[in-house]
Amino acid sequence: MVLERVAKEQHARLTLVGRDVLFAAGEHSLDGQTLTVSRKQNTEKSKESVILRVPLLGQHQVVNAATGYAALKASGLNVSDKAIRNGFAGVTWPCRFEIVRREPPVILDSAHNQDSFEKLIQTLEDYFPGRPVILIFGSSEDKDVAGMLSALKGRLKLVLAAKAIHPRAIEPESIVETANRLGVRAEAAGSVDAALTRALELAAAGGEIVLSAGSMFVTAEVKTAWEKLHGT
Repeated sequence: MVLERVAKEQHARLTLVGRDVLFAAGEHSLDGQTLTVSRKQNTEKSKESVILRVPLLGQHQVVNAATGYAALKASGLNVSDKAIRNGFAGVTWPCRFEIVRREPPVILDSAHNQDSFEKLIQTLEDYFPGRPVILIFGSSEDKDVAGMLSALKGRLKLVLAAKAIHPRAIEPESIVETANRLGVRAEAAGSVDAALTRALELAAAGGEIVLSAGSMFVTAEVKTAWEKLHGT
């Protein structure tokens, strides 16, 4: 393993999450999730465990939380488990499966490649199994649009292709062409504001999930547009 080899060469202590630090997911709801993290102590049979609660949603956030806990404990900083529990319980991360409305759901996410879209579909299945999605989607010109849309294909009712105010943003018509090649219904919505308005109108009638993803700058604009609509 490359990390083990380099750590040995640099005489650096290596902590592997999943080996030296174990974790298990607990309960989860739209309000957050819990996990149990265990660290090996001086002997193989001696372990220290802590239960953490995080407001962030998705199995990948359980992994992130366990890794964050391990990093704090390995850092040498005098941070108590109580302080870590309090910090994790109060964490916020805008546009990471951020549910700004529960019914019909409006979700802001920053997935911007195929891997993060695969984590996104897993999280959708965990919290909204089988529910169709209206996707507000925009991307940079150099991104794998087909790979991202393919990951969500089975859940997509409609893709609303939008163009953010960004020099690298791909044209909505190009997104529509890619979606159509995949057999996914799509419309060129133009601006992000127009895409959000259209998505909310459709969801009001059909109850679908309104989801923004594809790039961080598109979802940032969706968040701004949503806050303008709701005076926040």
